[in-house]
Amino acid sequence: MKWFVKQDSIVREIWGKADTILFIFAGASAEFAVNKAVDWLYFTGKLPADPLGRLFSTVTYARKIVFAEYDEALKAIDQITAIHKEVENKRGAQIPDWAYRDVLFMLIDYSIRSFELLERKLTAAELAEIFHVFNQVGLRMGIAGLPDSYEKWKVMREEHLRDNLIKSSYSIDLYKQYKKHLGLGRYYLLKQVQAEIAPERVNELLDLGKGPLISLILPVYKGMRKVRLQNMLRNLILPEQYKPQILNLDIR
Repeated sequence: MKWFVKQDSIVREIWGKADTILFIFAGASAEFAVNKAVDWLYFTGKLPADPLGRLFSTVTYARKIVFAEYDEALKAIDQITAIHKEVENKRGAQIPDWAYRDVLFMLIDYSIRSFELLERKLTAAELAEIFHVFNQVGLRMGIAGLPDSYEKWKVMREEHLRDNLIKSSYSIDLYKQYKKHLGLGRYYLLKQVQAEIAPERVNELLDLGKGPLISLILPVYKGMRKVRLQNMLRNLILPEQYKPQILNLDIR
């Protein structure tokens, strides 16, 4: 059987744990808010109506590809491409290539940041593997201007963070929606995680600060994971409607 991602790949280890995926989700939810192309997500109306569900669907698609057989993964990627083309047709414009790259780059970057925050430093070979997997997704989607190595990706990632982010009325509204859908306590915790995981440029634009609370919680949480008690803490912080979906992400 041929897999899109090798069974022993670090990418499967990262995307096989709900904890790591939640941190990826938190980082992406911050960066989406300040991306210059966030208006495309507002065009369909789905993002402001259900920001958590919309962002979680992006994560779910990525995870589906990671654990799929090769042909099934290609079908999933083609489905993502078709969905975006449909939105473009409805709006009568094209999503910029840099915006497609931004989302792909987020998946790479937050996969790395989340795993290293919760687990350990990644090796050079593992970093290259993470880049390779998601770059293959981008190539299948026909995204133009992709880098061909992890080192080149790092340079482009910094360029994108510098050039493609801005705090706008969409940013302010999206955070209002996060607060509305999460509730005050979970919203505060989300911002604490974002402060810990977001790149400096994103942190500056959103004024996230240092996240002192998450620095205190993380060691406790890691300890609970060792004795498999982390679900107790998760159950306290997860929105009820997403709890079954998120807990089902744990397969490693």
